[in-house]
Amino acid sequence: MNEKVAEGKNKMSVLNAVKNKLIARVVSCVNKQKEYVNKVA
Repeated sequence: MNEKVAEGKNKMSVLNAVKNKLIARVVSCVNKQKEYVNKVA
């Protein structure tokens, strides 16, 4: 997030994008009835 703000993006726009990504992952897990698995090392 700090990288995007440093690039000149509006802080609220960046927060909104992060929020939407998290919500999309939660909705996907609920719809598939599966537990979230973080695959990032």
